[in-house]
This record gives sequence, C-alpha cells and structure tokens, in this order.
Amino acid sequence: MSELPHAPSRLAAFSHKAFVRYWLSRFWATFAVQILSVAVGWQVYDLTRDPLDLGIIGIVQFLPMLLLVFVTGSMADRYGHRRVMRYSVVVEVLCAAAMLGFVLADISTPLPIFVALTVLAVARAFFGPASQSLVVHLVPKRDFANAVGWNSSAWQIASIVGPVAGGLLYGVGAAVAYGCATVMLVVSLGLLLLIPEAPVSAEVRKLTFASLFDGLHFIRDQKIVLGAISLDLFAVLLGGAVALMPVYARDILVLGPWGLGLLRAAPGIGAVLTGLVLMAIPIRDQAGRILLLFVALFGVFTVGFGLSTTPWLSILMLALLGAADMISVVIRETLLQLWTPDAVRGRVNAVNMVFLGASNELGEFRAGLMAAWLGAVPAVVIGGVGAVAVAGLWAWLFPGLRDARYLDGRQHDETV
Repeated sequence: MSELPHAPSRLAAFSHKAFVRYWLSRFWATFAVQILSVAVGWQVYDLTRDPLDLGIIGIVQFLPMLLLVFVTGSMADRYGHRRVMRYSVVVEVLCAAAMLGFVLADISTPLPIFVALTVLAVARAFFGPASQSLVVHLVPKRDFANAVGWNSSAWQIASIVGPVAGGLLYGVGAAVAYGCATVMLVVSLGLLLLIPEAPVSAEVRKLTFASLFDGLHFIRDQKIVLGAISLDLFAVLLGGAVALMPVYARDILVLGPWGLGLLRAAPGIGAVLTGLVLMAIPIRDQAGRILLLFVALFGVFTVGFGLSTTPWLSILMLALLGAADMISVVIRETLLQLWTPDAVRGRVNAVNMVFLGASNELGEFRAGLMAAWLGAVPAVVIGGVGAVAVAGLWAWLFPGLRDARYLDGRQHDETV
C-alpha cells in the first residue's frame, strides 16, 4: 500500500493515498446528495404544502434499502467494493440529471421526483455497504479508528456546507442546485476510478443462498453490536426531525430557503467540531455508558429544537444534537467494522445500512406522518422524548453494551 510522507497521528489515515481519494470521493458524493436533499424537500413542499409528502420522500428512499438488503452486501462481497461503488455513482449521476430535467420541464406534480428518488435509493442501497466495507482495505489496522473518524467527518463536513450551498443555490434557481449536484457526482466518480480494487477471496466468491443471511446471523450473535446499532435505529427513528425542517424554515422560524440550508447545516457543524475533539481525545474507556448518555442527550436537544421559536436557539439545539450524534456514530462504526470478519463485511454493512436507513428515511416518514396528524412541533417533541426513553430502555435490555469499555474488540466475544 503506497503511503505519503509521515503525517501527524491525527491525520494518520491521510498518509495513505487510496484513502485520500476515497475520502474526497465520499465527500463530493455526500455534498451532492445534501444539495439534492435540500432542493427536493423545498421543491416538493412548494408544490403541495403537505408535510406528509415530506414523509414520503423518506419512505421511498428507505424501502429499496430494506427490500435489497440480502442482495446489496453480497454483491459488494462477491464482485468487489470499488466496482459496486462505481456503478452506483453512475446511477446517482443519472438520477440527479433527471431531477434537473424535471425542473427544466416545470413539472406540477411530485410523482416524477418520487420515482427518481426511488431509483437513487436503489443506487445508494448498493453504494452504502460497498463504501463502508472498502475503508478497512485502504489503511492498516493501527490507523483504522482514525479512518473511521475521518470517514464520518467527510459526511459531516459535507453536511455543513452542502445544505447551506443547497439553500443558496436553490434561491438562485432550482436548476442551478440540481446542476451543481450532478457535476459533483461526476467528480466523485472520477476520484473513485483512481482507487485500486481490493482483492476478493475465493471464500467470498463461493457465496450461496444461505450465506446471504450471514450478516443477520453475525449481528444477532454479537449482542453488543446488535445493541449499538438497534439503539441508533430507534433513537433516530423517533428523534429525527430533518424531514420537518422545511416546515420550520418556512412556517415557524420564517427563514426561507437559505435558512433551511442553515438549519440542515447546524447538526453537521456540531458533529464536525466534536469529531475534531475525538481525533485529539479518543474514547478509551466506558464506551458503552458514553454511547447511552449521548443518545439520551440527542433526544433532549431534539425536544429543545422542537419547542424553540427563536432561530439562534433552534440552530444551537441542532448543533448540540449533531455533536451528540457524532459520538454515537464513531462508537458504533468503530466496533462494527473492527469486529466484523472480512468475508461477511459487505453483508453485515448491508444490514447496518438498513438500520441506518430505517432510522433516517423511515424516521422522516414517521415525522411527516405525525406532523400531518398532530402538527410539526408535537411530532418533534414526542420523538425527542421517545429517544431519551430508548436510551434508558437499552441500558436495561443490553447490559453488555452498557458495560462495554473499549473500542478495540477486546469484548467482542461477549454474548450478554
């Protein structure tokens, strides 16, 4: 593996050229998706003024991930992570271009947008497991925890700049926003082509129908892993408020498209600042208790955002929410990747992506549905309270997770 000259320990992952290209590719792809997310949310809400349609945006992005869970990870394991990523990004480019075409055609119904989002979700369903599985091949094990932190930061940094850029670009013109997203995905694809493909072992190539379920079996048997990812699933499923940000930006805080971008960026700001702190002061002990504490705080800050009618306070609550979530992400992803055998890594990550999709996209549907019934504020506040309750319940249901101390796999044989 070729390496650049010596780098400080905080930047250890970036001493490997392949990881640098991967990180930049992931950054630009995420940046583009964030722009698309802001543009689609605003465009759909402009067309219908119905918060339920914002929930539909979430559900059409989640269902392909769920329905394809036993296929996506196996494809990544069998045909190569980079190859699957490459074809996935090609499809994402086509979907972004289609959304640009819808704007230029001045459509009056959100149905074509939902169709394009569904196809985009299929591509993301294949991209996610392959992307997460590739990282472990790009850096040595000693630098992997650092790579996980920076990998999460790529998403978070793009989540800061992307929504703000999306709101500003959409303010200039919807076609400008969709056009820029398309170009960024093309750049991501170009960088991805420069990453060498990781070898696929003969054991992996001999996948059978029964082996499609290995990811589920592994997570079921590793109770700490099961507890960690299911904790994130239910906490964000209940506490997620992203889908309702167009409602807050337009009707509650009265901020406009640029304000929507700022609201979407705030969690990323908190997350990246927290990520930088974790690079300097990594979690060395009591990881389980720290995870549960910050999931509970995620719920508390969600309640604060839901009740706020002051823009600066809303932005602060979202930044603190993002900081709490970043700690959860680093703990969960580190233990998942280091404790997973390479032969089933894609399938385990495919199941993990379903958990993430359920917590995010399905959470958006939950929020939109509750907002249609009860109003946006009750939907957010009730969800935040639910996230706090989940943290307490999981501390009781998964004592092994609660008592987990390290992130280096030393407790990976626990089945408590």
